[in-house]
Amino acid sequence: MYQGSMVALVTPMQDDGSVDFDGLQRLVDFHVDNGTQAIISVGTTGESATLDFEEHISVIAETVKYARGRIPVIAGTGANSTQEAIELTRRAEELDADACLLVTPYYNKPTQEGLYRHFRAIAEACSIPQILYNVPGRTACDMLTETVARLADIENIVGIKDATGDIRRARELVEVCGDRMAIYSGDDGTALEHMLVGGRGDISVTSNVAPAAMNEMCASALDGDENRARELNERLANLHKALFVESNPIPVKWAVRELGLIGPAIRLPLTPLSEKYHEVVRTAMREAGII
Repeated sequence: MYQGSMVALVTPMQDDGSVDFDGLQRLVDFHVDNGTQAIISVGTTGESATLDFEEHISVIAETVKYARGRIPVIAGTGANSTQEAIELTRRAEELDADACLLVTPYYNKPTQEGLYRHFRAIAEACSIPQILYNVPGRTACDMLTETVARLADIENIVGIKDATGDIRRARELVEVCGDRMAIYSGDDGTALEHMLVGGRGDISVTSNVAPAAMNEMCASALDGDENRARELNERLANLHKALFVESNPIPVKWAVRELGLIGPAIRLPLTPLSEKYHEVVRTAMREAGII
């Protein structure tokens, strides 16, 4: 359904902390111009945890408006409350988002049966295509392959973003569920290997600052040109690491600011990138040929 390089888009903000919608429009145009295959609006990288409900909906609405059908928009609508996730997903569907990305419920640590019922309830309440999102390093909740396999039988659950960084898990998901849903990487450092074992693309932080290179790398991997994909990935390898020297999205927002696309603002409890890491990220950007 969707494949290749898909950006987990940052949410630009004004100095007073409000959302910078002019900056958001620049970012959408930037990704259209550089070949990004889809935009994920208000995911983890988009500071979903610091936006209130109406801001969350407004960012999705404006992203869809700015995209003007030129690029698919996948709305981040996950929550640790099933009812809130249903409401966010319903609103995204009304706003004509192309699909939704739903993170596993964080903090409350549901059982595997609870995860199954949570995602089934959302899928039954909203017909929009839905992509599951498993990122146990941030949620303290790991959705196991057996649970994903059960959910893959639900028609409008069309994919999963696997951010474990575990290639054995990726291979297992492809083998068990790959005929019924798309398996995507959510970890830039292992995304190439993920695609080489059957993944359909990368929902990427790095593509915020290197969209053209990430698009070519993913396209090469999916087209079977492993040598070219590895060449491009080698150039990006230090950037993948540098964008996580502090918690995401702290480094990537600083890097996008270095490109002149947005201002420096980020919301508490997140703070601007520590000065000691500025040259680390800047050097990685130079190595990747971005600046």
